[in-house]
Order: sequence, then structure tokens, then C-alpha cells
Amino acid sequence: MTSKIALVTGAGSGIGRACALGLLQDGWSVALVGRRLEALQETAALAGDAAARTLPLPCDVGRDEQVAAAFDTVKATFGRLDLLFNNAGGGLQAKTPDLVTPEEWRRIVDANLNGSFYCLSNAFRLMKAQSPMGGRIINNGSISAYTPRPGSIAYTATKHAVSGLTKTAALDGRPFDIAVGQIDIGNAASEMTARMVDGVLQADGSTKPEPRMDLSAVVDTFMTMARLPLSANILFTTVMATKMPYAGRG
Repeated sequence: MTSKIALVTGAGSGIGRACALGLLQDGWSVALVGRRLEALQETAALAGDAAARTLPLPCDVGRDEQVAAAFDTVKATFGRLDLLFNNAGGGLQAKTPDLVTPEEWRRIVDANLNGSFYCLSNAFRLMKAQSPMGGRIINNGSISAYTPRPGSIAYTATKHAVSGLTKTAALDGRPFDIAVGQIDIGNAASEMTARMVDGVLQADGSTKPEPRMDLSAVVDTFMTMARLPLSANILFTTVMATKMPYAGRG
């Protein structure tokens, strides 16, 4: 393969889909990972002629055996992996900690934290063994990796943990030319943030609509990270709707 090879999780919608399409437009070949094959095929179709450079791979990132199989398929198909975008994740409706069930907690931890680790671990496995060695991993953090919303304990805890993954993996990747960074995104216009148009719970107990930014701003920021040579790394960057509540959530 002459193009660089990327794997994007959560590629069937929203930020994952938009960034996968950005990579394809830039000439990359992209493994599209997500739970629903139909959604991944829709992403591929949106790429037009570049669809020939896609590989839809249904996978639940919270299942370690499925993740390992997906990365093995990427290796068998493309021969290497140059970029992982660890994007898949989810959250719950706002609720206080006592109302979060153990099942809900485990589901969010599996999607946001365990899934990110499984993918990162398998990316290390491939990137250390390939020639030339190395690659780039970009984790999707969140504004909540720094400042929580009320009623978001599962989501916020896992996103704080993703920052720990990023920092440690960035250090552990140095001997192998693996650059690890994190993009923290605030209020991008996608299915996940549609509710913000009508209003979401604020720190003062009120409910207010919040501004959102176009997904193109996220893609531009992501592509800046993806295009860097492995000798340079953006460890953390934040891209957000300019007028969204962030500092102190106010």
C-alpha cells in the first residue's frame, strides 16, 4: 500500500465519521471500526471514490477479543498501521452518583476507558513490530477530562482516565517512535450533542442551550495532529465552541 494506514473507532457517526472522511480525503486508507456495519458502510459510501480505501470492521471496543481480531485484520489487509484515532465512547443522562447503576457504570467504563486501552495496546503491538517501526495514536478526550458537567460522574471519571492513558503511553512510546496525543473537544455539532440546542443542565442548576461548533473545526484540528512527522507531537489540544461554558462551567 502506498497510502498511510489509519484505524478510526466510532467511525459510523459524528466525530469519528467526520475525521475518517478527512483522512480519506487526504489520501489515507482507513479501517472504519464501530458496532454497526450499516453505519460504517454509510461512512464508506460518503467517501465517494475513496471508498475503495476503506475497510469497515464491526467491533465492540469494550470486548478485548474483538479489538484484537480487528487489529489483526488491519495487519493482514494493509500490512501496517500508521495512525489510531481512539474515538469511540458514550455517556449517560445526567444523574447523581447514587442513581448510576453498576451496569451503567461498567458500560461507560468499557466504552470509554477499557476500549481506549484495548485499542491503544493493540496499536502498540502492531507499531512496535512493523518496519519502519512506529506510528501515531490520538485519543479523543473531552472538555470533561478537565472540567465536569453536573451529573456526569461515569463519563468524567473515564475521560480523566483517558488523559492518564495519553500521558503514560506518550512516555512508553518514545523508544518505539510511537507518538501519543489527545484532542479534547467541546460542543461539536453531532448526534451526541443535539440535546444542547434545547438546553442542558448547568452547574448553577439551570437548564440552558449551549452553542456548538461545526465538525469541520474538529477535523481541521485532528488533521493537524495526524499530519505531523513522528519527531513532533501535540500532547494535548483543546478545540471548542468559542462561547460554550467551560472555565468553571460558567
